Amino acid sequence: MFAFPILAVDARATDWFVDNQTGDDRFDGRDAASRGGGVGPFKSIARALRAAERGDHIILANTGEPYRESITLQGASHSGLSYQDFRLTGNGAVLDGTAPIPRDAWESLGEGIWRFSPRRMSHQLLYLDGEPAERVVVSRGELTLPDLQPLQWCLFDRQIYFRAEEDRAPGDYPLSLTALPVGITLVDIHRVTISELTIQGFQLDGINAHDNVFEATLQRLVCQGNARSGISVGGASRVRIQRCLISDNGAAQLRTEDHCVVHVHGCRILDHSAPAIVREGGRIHSDDQDH
Repeated sequence: MFAFPILAVDARATDWFVDNQTGDDRFDGRDAASRGGGVGPFKSIARALRAAERGDHIILANTGEPYRESITLQGASHSGLSYQDFRLTGNGAVLDGTAPIPRDAWESLGEGIWRFSPRRMSHQLLYLDGEPAERVVVSRGELTLPDLQPLQWCLFDRQIYFRAEEDRAPGDYPLSLTALPVGITLVDIHRVTISELTIQGFQLDGINAHDNVFEATLQRLVCQGNARSGISVGGASRVRIQRCLISDNGAAQLRTEDHCVVHVHGCRILDHSAPAIVREGGRIHSDDQDH
């Protein structure tokens, strides 16, 4: 009888580097700095996700310039191994979904009031100089436009209304709106950790754990200024949210639905712009109480 040696398989995970200033999606993504000969970081997170396999680690450079992408983690290649999570580490970088509003997109209604019709109307936030502008919330069923003070805005009859200062027009301001749909979509994955990232300016959610997301950890994130929610969890997903700041989102800070289970630990969830939690199903276990 012959004995055949068992060969060890190198299952070490790969680090993939992304830099939206010095990177290039034609590089190999295996070094944080450009070395010549095609060696260096990718430019986009999406390119790193195409290269990644199970248990890998995607590392973003915090360049001071936001990453303007909408990304999806899905399936086995974006899941972890039995001994190691698939990881996306932001190092304090910003993932931003806003887009500038063209100057000629506004219609003047007189007395400083201007109107703009966004392409996506279900949820919207208006940004002024990189921050959510002051909003006047219009109750459902309201029939008249509310009184807007200068630099205030509202969403009324599925359109955005903005009041400019005297003798000024919207084109005089750095105005933008939530344009890309979701910052990070998670679906059909397990053993994933996303950390140290600010996710803002998306038309629906900062993060949406859509379904079949298991053993996922969201930690040290800032999810702010998204038009529907900072974090939305649905389906049968199981998600742990740790030491995150969730604030200034349009309809809910944390949103759950279906049969999901969410564990919240050490988070700041600020409800001054919308309810802290909107629960349309699922269960939430938090430091303070269970929902």
